[in-house]
Amino acid sequence: MFSNKVYGRFAIAIALLSVLLIVAACATPTAAPTQAPPTAAAQATAVEATVAPAQTAASNAGSAVKELKIIWAQWEPADYLQQMGNLYEQETGTKVTIVQEPWGTFGNRFFAAMAAKSAEWDGVVGDSQWLGQGATSGYYVDMTDFMNSTGIAQSVTPATLTYYGEYPSGSKTYWAYPTEGDADGWAYRKDLFENEDNKKAFKEKYGYDLAVPTSQEQLMDIAKFFTDKEKGIGGVAIYTQKDYDAITMGVENAMFPFGGEWQDANNNVMGVVNSPENIAAVQFYKDLYDCCQAPGLSNAFFQETNDAFTSGKAAMAMNYFAFFPALTNPQTNQFASTTGFFSNPPGPKGDKGAALGGQGLSIINFVSDERKQAMKDFITWFAKEENQSKWAGYGGYTCNSKVLQSDTFLKAQPFNPAFAETMTFVKDFWNIPIYADLLQVTQSNFSKFIIEGQGTAKETMDTIAAEQEKILKENGYIKAQ
Repeated sequence: MFSNKVYGRFAIAIALLSVLLIVAACATPTAAPTQAPPTAAAQATAVEATVAPAQTAASNAGSAVKELKIIWAQWEPADYLQQMGNLYEQETGTKVTIVQEPWGTFGNRFFAAMAAKSAEWDGVVGDSQWLGQGATSGYYVDMTDFMNSTGIAQSVTPATLTYYGEYPSGSKTYWAYPTEGDADGWAYRKDLFENEDNKKAFKEKYGYDLAVPTSQEQLMDIAKFFTDKEKGIGGVAIYTQKDYDAITMGVENAMFPFGGEWQDANNNVMGVVNSPENIAAVQFYKDLYDCCQAPGLSNAFFQETNDAFTSGKAAMAMNYFAFFPALTNPQTNQFASTTGFFSNPPGPKGDKGAALGGQGLSIINFVSDERKQAMKDFITWFAKEENQSKWAGYGGYTCNSKVLQSDTFLKAQPFNPAFAETMTFVKDFWNIPIYADLLQVTQSNFSKFIIEGQGTAKETMDTIAAEQEKILKENGYIKAQ
């Protein structure tokens, strides 16, 4: 169902980092928004999300819009969306063109065009962390009433609706339709886990059966058990790279299950970022790195963790689901036939969570009202359960609740059950316009503590909280006391 994808969500935001200066220079200045939820738009009564093809075709028949253009990054999911667009044209007569821009320049091109109020495209499949910039700068159309009245908002998992579509957090105001889901999960060597000698030795040492971990504590036990530094084998391969967001995404996979958060409802970070839960999670991640990381992975992201796994240097590997197809392919993974997958396990108190990846489809605010309506017609069609099944069949990572739970989807790939489960509890980093500044703080300080061994977990989180609070106050997200 899914073919190998060689680029990740992180590349979008790398481009965004460099274009923020362009946006700041070109865009009309606006007051700094607050994250406190505004009054939600009036919500229409939800109706069935499925619209009969005849209805969609009829609505387009009277439209002068004969072609829609949607920009996305240049990768295989964009090809799949083009295939969906071709089906839409067959049914409605309206052509859909997916404009693909290489990852390295995608963000630059899009935000420069938005700063100039360009109507070159009707829609964009943008990163979840673009929501704040898109909403507050007037780039995106408010899709709240549309998504509620059509039932589209109710057709996807609540977690994906929140993190791919909603801004500000908790506002129930939506700016994108959850389109390409992704999150961090785990791959593991079933041959090692099912080896009788390993099972016996593990049971004797830890007192329970060797199996897929059902808690972070068990994850640590299993990682320690399989680590053999003399043979150059690690129990895990986890994210450690300081570039863009790698180590922060890795830490989130401990932080969220441990019950940690990035902020409260009023954007306060003091006492939240440096909470006992987050301090414990960061210490856990460092301990996992120190004891059990595969050799040579002090600067690792998606490619490095996959490589460690396929070369036999790691018993378990953390990665986005978008990169797991490579592990099911015998040509790229010598252990493909004995590779299994599981979702990020719960923390000490049963909390679940995993770092989010993926994108949502937004409507550009600078196009005509007629073109906005034509985009809504396409999204309504695309969101139908039968079409989301087709999207998943091509290789798209659907967020549709029913499709995710269908037997067809769950049996299509060995990682699909774990993916479907994960998409019910994903969480994200900040998505406000200044998120890159907040991210730089976490990247730097996590790297200093976890990789370089500077300071303590508490000192690290205290520093991050203080630095992020300063940034948030300077930009008006927290009112100075």
